[in-house]
Amino acid sequence: MTIRLEVTEEGIARAVETLRAGGVIAFPTDTVYGVGADAFLPRAVERLYEVKERPRGKAIPLLVPDADALESVAVAVPPMAYELAARFWPGALTIVLRRGTSVPDVVTAGGETVAIRAPDHPVPQALLAALGTPIAATSANISGRPAPDTADGVLVQLAGRVDLLLDGGRCPGGVASTVLDLTTTPPAVLRVGGVSPSAIEEVIG
Repeated sequence: MTIRLEVTEEGIARAVETLRAGGVIAFPTDTVYGVGADAFLPRAVERLYEVKERPRGKAIPLLVPDADALESVAVAVPPMAYELAARFWPGALTIVLRRGTSVPDVVTAGGETVAIRAPDHPVPQALLAALGTPIAATSANISGRPAPDTADGVLVQLAGRVDLLLDGGRCPGGVASTVLDLTTTPPAVLRVGGVSPSAIEEVIG
């Protein structure tokens, strides 16, 4: 059964308890509803793949509160990562870096890189602040189906699959984040989204 709670202090606290216990939760973000698990609990991330029916070879991005968290999940973080974070975080830019040893294999699908973003929405920010660890998160849908922007839309696909749903009303929707790989020279835009390549060039050249 999926517990549905409003976004209140109590709701956030229950959601964090669920994450710490290895559960999977759904919550509103700055684009669509997301589904997530404590990134440092491999079994919880395994459940996340099962909930979404996500292909096991497809890595899961990490949500962090801000640039100060980068070194907890990545190594050899280049100065330009901090420059980009200062300009675009919280917001629609996902940065790909070399994964740190703290990141379980299941998060990166065994790869050597990890995708990281600081979301521009009070609910995931509150979850991250209370949890104290990154959240492995992706859109709250069955893989290949539309990503929902309402709590009702989440339940249409994931009722009984997620342990808890935070109902924060309708999400803003819109485009996904831009994904920028900083592990290559020069950096490579893997997906164009909410931050334009030209805006990135203004920061890092």
